[in-house]
Amino acid sequence: MSSILYDAQGPRAKRRNVLFTALFLVAFAAVLWWVISTLADKGQLEWAKWEMFFTGTEAWSTYIWPGLQNTLKAAALAVIIAMPLGAVLGIARLSDHAWVRVPASIVVEFFRSIPVLVLMIFGLALFSEYTSVSSDDRPLYAVVTGLVLYNASVLAEIVRAGILALPRGQAESAMAIGLRKGQVMRSILLPQAVTAMLPAIVSQLVVIVKDTALGGAVLTFSELLASANTMSAYYGANTIASFTIVAVIFIALNFALTSFASWLEARLRRSKKSTGAVVGAEEVTDLNAAEVGGTYKTGAGQ
Repeated sequence: MSSILYDAQGPRAKRRNVLFTALFLVAFAAVLWWVISTLADKGQLEWAKWEMFFTGTEAWSTYIWPGLQNTLKAAALAVIIAMPLGAVLGIARLSDHAWVRVPASIVVEFFRSIPVLVLMIFGLALFSEYTSVSSDDRPLYAVVTGLVLYNASVLAEIVRAGILALPRGQAESAMAIGLRKGQVMRSILLPQAVTAMLPAIVSQLVVIVKDTALGGAVLTFSELLASANTMSAYYGANTIASFTIVAVIFIALNFALTSFASWLEARLRRSKKSTGAVVGAEEVTDLNAAEVGGTYKTGAGQ
């Protein structure tokens, strides 16, 4: 059966795809066998190197759990600050007022162009020279600062692109029934754009979780990856086992995050299909009445 994206496969194309799939599986199995056999020859699969992760609690309580706590703390703080900041910057870039749009655009483009590691290093220098933050807390503050500045800029572009992707008729129809631009943004555009933006937002949240490792590599921030490095040295250069356990934990974290986002996106789509909500005259009157008595400055980004 054909679609607008591609034609239906014929018998030769199906046989070719089956052949390519079989060749890939054979090549993958060969590479996997080579990796396992090489690790076995080097003694990396001996039970003595993995025993501490399955029979005792010292490795988990001393290294892995504290590092995981710091990773989650830095990621959570960065997400809590970066998401609303990114939304504000993204909406500001759509403003009709140049004094709002231009500064927001400069901030977004500036911080989006700088590597997050450089922002973390500058953050550490800033907190060391100009604040009274203790030396123990500076790495955390620097990591969160770098993550917030970079990811807020990226999220701002995601928000702007999600709003611009909506049909222009949505805003025009809303303004035709008496809604102001700020009301159109809050009540019409943003609720619809959230569902479309959700996959890209979640991808950026996954990046935030992984980028916390940069603080451990450079700023001596004791996050999960840095804890694995210390743990590997403590247990006699047990590098493969230590970093494998940490990799599995990162995979589990990010898989849980993406699974939750997929569930939330599906739920939002179902709710929109089932409600069929329409803005009527009474709702328009209520929205307009809520803003009576104050000076309202219009703008697509307000």
